[in-house]
Amino acid sequence: MSNERKQRQTRSLPQRFETREAEGGALYIEGYFAVFDSPYELWEGAVEIVKPGAFAGCLSQDVRALINHDTTLVLGRTKSGTLSLKEDSRGLWGSIQINRDDVDAMNLYARVQRGDVDQCSFGFEIKRETFVDLGGACRWEIEEVDPLYEVTVCTFPAYEATGVSARKQQLEEIQHRQAQAWRETMKQRLGGT
Repeated sequence: MSNERKQRQTRSLPQRFETREAEGGALYIEGYFAVFDSPYELWEGAVEIVKPGAFAGCLSQDVRALINHDTTLVLGRTKSGTLSLKEDSRGLWGSIQINRDDVDAMNLYARVQRGDVDQCSFGFEIKRETFVDLGGACRWEIEEVDPLYEVTVCTFPAYEATGVSARKQQLEEIQHRQAQAWRETMKQRLGGT
C-alpha cells in the first residue's frame, strides 16, 4: 500500500548519543537518529518500522539538527557543514559539530556527556510505505522519507499525538475498505443480491 499523505511526522527513539572532542578542540555529538527495522509501538498491536534505504533520497537536502524539536535552538545544519548525516546498514547516523560560542549547544553537550540527555527524534514526511496486516495487529513499514526536515537530540522522545492520530485514522480507513471488499465478495457469492 502506498501512502500519499503530505503531513509532517516526527518519530522518536531511545538511542545513545556520545560526545567527542577532536584534535584542535572541536566538539561533537554523534549517534543514530533512526535504526532500521526497529519496531516503534504506536499503540498496543500497532507498530511502525523504518526500512533500510528510507533516507537514501533525502540526505542531500538541507537538514537541521535541533534541541527538542525547537526551531530556535539549531545545533547544526547540513548546508553549513556543521551537521553530517549518512545512512549505513544500521540506520541514519549523524554527527553535529557543536558551536562553543552557543550557550544552549554547550549546555546540551554537557548533558549528553553526563548521560542526562541521550535520546533522539527526527521530523519528516512519508513518501512511500507499506501497511502489513498481521491478523489482529498491524505494522507500517516506512520505505522512503522525503523530505527530512530535522533531526533532534531530545529529553523526552515521544510520538506527537498528530502522528498517532493519523495512523489510527489510516487504520480505520484500511479496515473500512477491507470490510467493503468482503461485503462485495459475499454479494457476488450469493448471486449479486
